[in-house]
Amino acid sequence: MAAAGGRFRMAAVAWVVLFLGAVWAVDRSNFKTCDQSSFCKRQRNTKAGSSPYRALLDSLQLSQDSMKIQLVNEANKVPLLLELYGLKGNMTRIRINELNPLKPRYEVPDVLIGDPPTTRLSVMGRDDNSVELSLGEGTHKLILTAKPFRMDLLEGRELVLSVNSRGLLVFEHLRLKKDSFSDKVSSTVVSMWDRIKNLFSRAPSKEPATEEEGAAEASDASLPTEQESTESEKTEEASKGADEAEEEPGSWEETFKTHTDSKPNGPTSVGLDFSLPGVENVYGIPEHADNLRLRTTEGGDPYRLYNLDVFQYELYNPMALYGSVPVLLAHNTQRTMGIFWLNAAETWVDITSNTAGKTLFGKMLDYMQGGGETPQTDVRWMSESGIVDVFLLLGPSPKDIFRQYASLTGTQALPPLFSLGYHQSRWNYNDEEDVNAVDNGFDEHDIPYDVIWLDIEHADGKRYFTWDPNKFPHPREMLQRLAAKRRQMVSIVDPHIKVDSGYRVHNEIRSRNFYVKTKDGNDYEGWCWPGSAGYPDFTNPEMRAWWSSMFAYDQYEGSMENLYTWNDMNEPSVFNGPEVTMHKDAVHQGGWEHRDIHNLYGFYVQMATALGQVQRSGGVERPFVLTRAFFAGSQRYGAVWTGDNAAEWDHLKISIPMCLSLGLVGISFCGADVGGFFKNPEPELLVRWYQVGAYQPFFRAHAHVDTTRREPWLFGEDNEALIRDAIRQRYALLPFWYTAFYHSYRTGEPVMRPLWVEYPQDVTTFSIDDQYLLGDALLVHPVTAQGARGVQVYLPGKGEVWYDVHTHQKLHAPQTLYLTVTMSSIPVYQRGGSIVARKERVRRSSDCMQNDPYTLYVALGPQGTAKGDLYVDDGHTYNFETKGQYLHRRFSFSGNTLTASSADPKGSYETSAWIERVVILGAGKPAAVFLKQAGVAETRLDFTHEAETSVLTLRKPAVNIGADWSISLR
Repeated sequence: MAAAGGRFRMAAVAWVVLFLGAVWAVDRSNFKTCDQSSFCKRQRNTKAGSSPYRALLDSLQLSQDSMKIQLVNEANKVPLLLELYGLKGNMTRIRINELNPLKPRYEVPDVLIGDPPTTRLSVMGRDDNSVELSLGEGTHKLILTAKPFRMDLLEGRELVLSVNSRGLLVFEHLRLKKDSFSDKVSSTVVSMWDRIKNLFSRAPSKEPATEEEGAAEASDASLPTEQESTESEKTEEASKGADEAEEEPGSWEETFKTHTDSKPNGPTSVGLDFSLPGVENVYGIPEHADNLRLRTTEGGDPYRLYNLDVFQYELYNPMALYGSVPVLLAHNTQRTMGIFWLNAAETWVDITSNTAGKTLFGKMLDYMQGGGETPQTDVRWMSESGIVDVFLLLGPSPKDIFRQYASLTGTQALPPLFSLGYHQSRWNYNDEEDVNAVDNGFDEHDIPYDVIWLDIEHADGKRYFTWDPNKFPHPREMLQRLAAKRRQMVSIVDPHIKVDSGYRVHNEIRSRNFYVKTKDGNDYEGWCWPGSAGYPDFTNPEMRAWWSSMFAYDQYEGSMENLYTWNDMNEPSVFNGPEVTMHKDAVHQGGWEHRDIHNLYGFYVQMATALGQVQRSGGVERPFVLTRAFFAGSQRYGAVWTGDNAAEWDHLKISIPMCLSLGLVGISFCGADVGGFFKNPEPELLVRWYQVGAYQPFFRAHAHVDTTRREPWLFGEDNEALIRDAIRQRYALLPFWYTAFYHSYRTGEPVMRPLWVEYPQDVTTFSIDDQYLLGDALLVHPVTAQGARGVQVYLPGKGEVWYDVHTHQKLHAPQTLYLTVTMSSIPVYQRGGSIVARKERVRRSSDCMQNDPYTLYVALGPQGTAKGDLYVDDGHTYNFETKGQYLHRRFSFSGNTLTASSADPKGSYETSAWIERVVILGAGKPAAVFLKQAGVAETRLDFTHEAETSVLTLRKPAVNIGADWSISLR
């Protein structure tokens, strides 16, 4: 009876959650504020001032590539070990851990792609209270001050970053709970040690000191080394007076609403502050529905990083959302820097600034009067558990930052070409007949698309890796019909598994003991879409390997080569859990609590799924996996989207800075649900959203089960024509998109990027997030306001020119342009000096266009020059890596001659695709145009010239895209 009552209560909770979704409004009371998160409240109660920590200079150990030194908290005498590494590529790593923890503290695995190579450190000087280190590469040096502990990073004589300058280092050491049996035993042991030591004269030894002697030794900077510490010292430290946090509410257990979180390890949070002199603009730490440039958090909550399932999230606040990337970028006209806080526990980030609230006039007045302080931004990181492990990315340019971060966590995976096309989805397409009707509808209305999606209703009772036998009885035949049209399907596979003894997947996971456990050692169960569900422990490599094996064609019955995967609800979402997620005292492999690994869970789900797709093809085919939850490094495994947005104009606008923020921290493959997930968009909003989505990296329409159908042809002929045009613009630009992703794969540079990345000294760009660049060649300013009749477009670049891609009008920069718009307008500009490849014969899917001809758009810069490139491979395998089967072509226009050559002679790929047209923007009319190829007689080309727009069009050069050639204007 009790069990039945529990099930009833769980069902009731689930219905409440579903109701919240149905009314389309987030209930903020379901999610903690900083004051309701005990460790955040404790950390924030530590005010800036003199740090209680002191570095013990006599303990400094310097090896070829690292410095180690002990820190002591003079309030509780607990020693810490600080390790500092100079890394190749102009980076520095700082790690702080307990010197003698009672047990190991969690250190994040699998996110870094390897051990970062180090550079040589050397001591440049020291005195009684400081030591100066050279960081090996470049001109950076570090000054470590012993008391109070702080570190200052300088470039030459200029201070660029300080660590703990505000004294906010907090490291809550592991301890035994007061008045526990083990604590009483520990106290007895310590007392016995004291009596024994009193029997002998005090001589230098490795025996543990009393608390008073320990304090005296600490003041003499003579704490024992790591090797000299003993288990009895650990016990003594654990039994000391400890921190005040031990007595505060929430230290050993914490209640939020109806959930109580036990904390067997007590308070274990870590925090550290960083000061950035000369910096007013900081970015990153996604995911938040906020502006690109981060706001100060004084007087409100810090930004929260804690992966959560949030129904129709609110905009412009620091609440946590589905993913977390603990990377912050700081930028000014002199340099760009980054801070990568490698911690997977719940994390809060406070941002303060001494210029916050000052008007531009006020800042100018300070400058004119010679007064005012140097602008400075201070960033404070606070995590519930783990250690301090932070990478300082020293730039100095934005592109240096991208390269540095990619060297740590990897680059954006090169996606299969089809995934850059248009995706059609909803919750849910009803059955096979519905799928066929929608698929045929695109052909009947002459609208290209590549992928149709199936949500949770396609499975048999929401048992993933299965098909509903009534609605989808013949999945292979359905997939074959799509494959015949060279299209794909994505089905959802979520990481909550229905508890059902008749379900093979559940039985195998249980028999292999792969489920996450409760604190009592039982399989953890929560409530999600299938009802009662278990949660596989994706932190376990054996579990991930088994999960990957389930994507084999003989395991995932009905699957085929053109079936790909969507991982949703992987925060993980637990409808009846605290904050709609897993209890923090749940236990993973190795005894680690969920609180330690929470933000990694979705990362591991996507990792295992992507590997499964690779393995099913014998390592030949590239995967496509969409994930909702993510962490640093998720870019290696696929795409993300911005979650459960709403059909509202503000949600359309916020999709731009949300994706820009993700691109800055390595995740380029981002998009938002076109049309909005919740609610029903009016036709104007839907059309504008298609126009926005066509120029974002991931382009998918998706909608809630309760919304009306939204296929593009259901809103009248006029709107259908506008949507068709937007989608066709996307397909024409697929060569450009694919090339941009290739660059991201090689360098870590974002595909969709803020203007300041390309114009780092133009202060006007620092706060712009309603327009952006694709690569370095196209500037996009979508229309995102209801009833808009015009938009203000900023064209950056002193002395540069831009061309309207639709009218070919030439515009000089820098300027702010008011552009009149109609419903068909998608303002896009090509940068003077760039060359962009397009395919203008748009067909029903990207694969159908594989061998179609190219058109090159050559936009001449002020000096009459331009350059660009094109990357081509088979679009879906790893042969570009394993067999060198690719083409990377370079195009250059100079001295009235356009040349094509190889940008990478290591690659080779045969294709019948050719160049059918060259369009030169900003060109005069030549007398004649000639094409020259090696071993072929020079031929004359036909051309047309539009004097009004200075557009020269060269017809049918008819050269293979892989050939070397030159075209001369004479």
